[in-house]
Amino acid sequence: MATIHLTTLIHAPIKACFDAARSVDTHLSSAAGTNEKVVAGRMTGLFEAGDIVTWEANHLGIRQRLTVEIGRMIVPTFFEDKMLKGAFKSMRHEHHFADDNGITVMTDIFQYEVPFGILGALFDKLYLESYMRRFLQKRNLHLKEALEKV
Repeated sequence: MATIHLTTLIHAPIKACFDAARSVDTHLSSAAGTNEKVVAGRMTGLFEAGDIVTWEANHLGIRQRLTVEIGRMIVPTFFEDKMLKGAFKSMRHEHHFADDNGITVMTDIFQYEVPFGILGALFDKLYLESYMRRFLQKRNLHLKEALEKV
C-alpha cells in the first residue's frame, strides 16, 4: 500500500479550511484540469459523514469514475473519504486540521493500493505515485490560495 503524506500551512481559520476541504464546489474548481464533475450524490455544498459521491474525471488520458463515501468526521479537525468503487484496489484519504497560533496545519494522508499485481506496483513506482502527489499538491495549493485571499 502506498502512502502520500502532505502538510500544508494555511493562514486562515481552521473551520474555514475544514469547510473548504469538504466543499463540492472547491473540489471541482481545484481539479479543473481533469474536467472533473459529480455524476451522483451531493452536487453542491459541504460533504457530511455518510455522503456518497461519484466523481468523473480525466486521469492519465482515460475518463474514469470514482465513488467514495465520506466516513468519520470530527468538525473541524478531521474527515476521511474511502473508495467504494474505482480504478484503485483500495483508497483512503484522511484530512487532518490543527490550529497553530492562527495558522491552520492541514495534513493529508492518502493511502491506496493498485490492482494488477507486479505490473501495477511497477506502474505505481514509475509514474502513479508522483502523479497522485502532484494532483494532491495542486489541490492543496488551490485551497491555500483561495483561503488566504479572503
